[in-house]
Amino acid sequence: MSKSISKKAKIGKNCVFGENIVIEDGAQLGNDISIGHNVVVHKGTVIGNGVSIGNGAVLGKEPKLAKLTTAKSTTLSHLEIGAESIVGDGAVIFKGSNLGGNIMIGDGAEVRERCSIRDSSLIGHRVTVENDVSIGAFVKIQTGAYITSETKIEDYVFIAPMVVTTNDNFMGRTEKRFKLKKGPTIKKAARIGANATLLPGIVVGEEVFIAAGSLVSKDIPAGKLVMGVPAKVIRDVSKEELL
Repeated sequence: MSKSISKKAKIGKNCVFGENIVIEDGAQLGNDISIGHNVVVHKGTVIGNGVSIGNGAVLGKEPKLAKLTTAKSTTLSHLEIGAESIVGDGAVIFKGSNLGGNIMIGDGAEVRERCSIRDSSLIGHRVTVENDVSIGAFVKIQTGAYITSETKIEDYVFIAPMVVTTNDNFMGRTEKRFKLKKGPTIKKAARIGANATLLPGIVVGEEVFIAAGSLVSKDIPAGKLVMGVPAKVIRDVSKEELL
């Protein structure tokens, strides 16, 4: 069984390791952790008690900026993953992010740098969470959704499969875009239907229901059901559906 575990890593009790794993300097693993085959735990990564990590996962990856990007590299804190969380096969979680406890990261999902995910949230199969995203507690983001950078998602939000969020009205053209770049803000307990698209900077109010396939181009007041391209208010959300 091949392993490369740094002598400078701290390993807790009752940890189980698969084959071909790499644990780098300064990594800190709590008790009762299960790590599958071909996993890389990068330098300084902190993993809480009872975490399960699937085959081929990469934790604490250092981001590399493209040569043509205008973004400035910054010093990042080490990745932290809270107790009793599950990281699926092939998931990649970057350095600089902080995950609470009892979080599920699905197979093939990616969480970029400087993201925050609070307790008991689910990031589904092949979901992409870009950099500088804030996700609250008890959030569910389902298969294949794309969460653009600088998006804010509050507690109890539900995001259905293949939802797309955006943050750049200029689509990569003009320097002006850097001053105006901003992802959506999705308030507490809002629900976003499958294949919906949210345009940059919009605010989705609390308990909003966005129908599948809608294109949301304007702010939505709290408690409204919207649908269409572009999305329009149809009615209030039924009282029995509110938290």
